[in-house]
Amino acid sequence: MTSLIRSFGANLTVHELDEMANGQQIESALLQMGCQPSVPAVFIGKRLIGGSKKIMSLHLSNELIPLLKNAGAIWI
Repeated sequence: MTSLIRSFGANLTVHELDEMANGQQIESALLQMGCQPSVPAVFIGKRLIGGSKKIMSLHLSNELIPLLKNAGAIWI
């Protein structure tokens, strides 16, 4: 999934929850926000989009690039 988003020229910030002191708290918050499973959780422009399946669905329906553009993540 990161490769897909990077292929459009977007720079990602990846947070590895298992390597963070407050990773369990963040994972709990993601679950409360409805992200099932909690990781990966993809945010675009400060908006929770969902996990890998949602990103692939958006890509296949040609909706991912407009989301990235609207968030200012890519310029194409």
